[in-house]
Amino acid sequence: MANKVRSFIDLRAFADTAEVPATGDYATARAALPLADGPCGVDLVALDGGAGSVAGLPGDEFVIVVAGSLRIGATTLVAGHSAVVPSGVAFDWEAAPATRALAMRYAIETPAADAVVPIDEDAALTPSNPPLAELLVGPTPSCRNHTDYLSSDGVFICGTWDSTPYHRIAMRYRHHELMHLLDGSVTFVDEAGVSGTFATGDIFLVEHGAECSWESREHVKKVYAIWRPAVA
Repeated sequence: MANKVRSFIDLRAFADTAEVPATGDYATARAALPLADGPCGVDLVALDGGAGSVAGLPGDEFVIVVAGSLRIGATTLVAGHSAVVPSGVAFDWEAAPATRALAMRYAIETPAADAVVPIDEDAALTPSNPPLAELLVGPTPSCRNHTDYLSSDGVFICGTWDSTPYHRIAMRYRHHELMHLLDGSVTFVDEAGVSGTFATGDIFLVEHGAECSWESREHVKKVYAIWRPAVA
């Protein structure tokens, strides 16, 4: 990973092609996305039906279902819906046949909640800071945010965000950010000149250390899971 240009990654494509051990267990039926070593990772979880229980995960985990459905504790997630399982919280699970989910986990011992936290895509959004003025090409956008989960150390944050259109030049990402687009589309260009456009329904990751631009020509709304280390 040391010489790899960090960039954006299509997680639906990863979910379609990764080979997962058929253990039938939520905690182990997983394939890891190749990322730089660190306390944050992304897995594909593949379950062909079944049910079980987990005594607790070794970190806060954002889960989004790609196909099928997955009940975690009292929360049932269908395709496109997401939740956070706090570190160490025990839960029962049940999966529909051919269920595939993406899980972004941050290794931390102290949870910030004692039960599964659903991501509320319809939550009221409040104004949030726009991109830095020196990075913008054109008008300053109007941005809004709602936080559903913030880790006990403030490093892992999950919620919903929206913005009016804007164009930003490349910046170095000081975090991993998983995004699920609920509305609109956005185009990224990385430092190698590779361009990618994601639209409503797409799920993708911008890697910690990536240098990417952003251009959205329409209203964008997304669910996000961000791991931002205290020292970037």
